[in-house]
Amino acid sequence: LVFLPIISKTKHPRATEAATKYFLTQTTASCLLMLTSVINAWYTGTWAITQLDNKTASALMLLALTMKAGAAPTHFWLPEVMQGCTMTKAILISTWQKIAPTILILSTYHHTPSKIAIIAGLLSTAYGGWGGINQTQLRKMMAYSSITNMGWTLLILSSQPKVSMINLLLYMAIITPAMLIMEQTSTKTLRDMTSMWSISPILATITTLLLLSAAGLPPLTGFLPKLITLNELVTQNLTSLALVAATTTLLNLVFYLRTAYLTTLLTPPNSTSTSMKWRQQINTQAMMLAPFALTTMITLATMTS
Repeated sequence: LVFLPIISKTKHPRATEAATKYFLTQTTASCLLMLTSVINAWYTGTWAITQLDNKTASALMLLALTMKAGAAPTHFWLPEVMQGCTMTKAILISTWQKIAPTILILSTYHHTPSKIAIIAGLLSTAYGGWGGINQTQLRKMMAYSSITNMGWTLLILSSQPKVSMINLLLYMAIITPAMLIMEQTSTKTLRDMTSMWSISPILATITTLLLLSAAGLPPLTGFLPKLITLNELVTQNLTSLALVAATTTLLNLVFYLRTAYLTTLLTPPNSTSTSMKWRQQINTQAMMLAPFALTTMITLATMTS
């Protein structure tokens, strides 16, 4: 509820719509959590949601928390809410607001139905990839990227919960500076990405590397949790699931490569007399993000040494 006035602070009908959708979704998920507690108390006599011995209660618990975190198949609200917010608020929704439900999922992973978690993970990676391909709005693209990341988190949840948390934290460390740079450079659509190089080549390069890292392109940092997840799935004789997950990740790589192409290889139309934007003063706050962003682009050789 605290986040509702933050969303609706912007005096725009789209912001009000986003706040309403966020409220209805989170309220529904909270009601499911309460129903889970009631069912668990009915069968076990305890209200502790970390001790779920009933299969129905465990399934409802996972459904409620994936709805709060924005994972498929209950992801429908996330792209619309992020599109109705400013980029700064979208950062909070795609990162900070996912911490609490993810921690609850990790604290109950012993009782989480592994098959349902894997199905939700595969659906998230698939929906996140397909949904992001046709997007031109960067906030919606980041929303589908967040859905995909939650899918990878759920895939490895039952067997390696620590890897799930590392995957989420690495994603937050990668995507936060990328979206902050978009905010500071007033970049909202793919068309705006074509002018980022003329504004600041340094920030354009950093943003490109961050987005490719979020896509899991080796040897950037974002490839490491995906490699660990695929290795764990193969170890558990789930090679077909690993193949499907890796294939759906290629969909994410498609729209991230398209964004990288627009950022680094295209320039907006201008005449010979047009003054270059890079000659103007660069935003100091945006440049301050560069050292923090560089820390998220460590190569695999450095991380594994």
